[in-house]
Amino acid sequence: MEDEVDRLVAAWRRERPDLDVEPLEVLSRVSRLARHLDRARRLAFSEHELEPWEFDVLTSLRRAGAPYQLSPGQLLTQTLVTSGTMTNRIDRLTKKGLVERLPDPSDRRGVLVRLTDEGRDRADQALAGLLEQERAILGELSRAQRGELAVLLRQLTAPFDNIPG
Repeated sequence: MEDEVDRLVAAWRRERPDLDVEPLEVLSRVSRLARHLDRARRLAFSEHELEPWEFDVLTSLRRAGAPYQLSPGQLLTQTLVTSGTMTNRIDRLTKKGLVERLPDPSDRRGVLVRLTDEGRDRADQALAGLLEQERAILGELSRAQRGELAVLLRQLTAPFDNIPG
């Protein structure tokens, strides 16, 4: 089965036979898959009236377990955004009734961000929708192939995920 990347690689091999274009065979497919995944994510989240960034914050809190709360600093670490961006996001989610700010009992000046019941329900429903979309994307692969692909992708991404700072 031929795809668009096969055609792109063949054209580059014809036009630039002096270059080794083999990386395109893998990474162009990863890039195209990322675009399809982004569309699927946006569809799954929009069905629950969430933006992707809202899903990221809500599910960070949801994964924390009961009582579903984290400090803004912990949310920064998990979502990889700046402090100002996180403050804005918390403000917007608070206005929507999906999170609430509480005083941090271990730090008089600190706050904790807690998921509301509505926030937890939306996160859970959006996650279920996302998993349905992702299963469809992976539908052509067997369980063994999905496992093998996960191992290979981990091998590629781990060095980026483990860079200090």
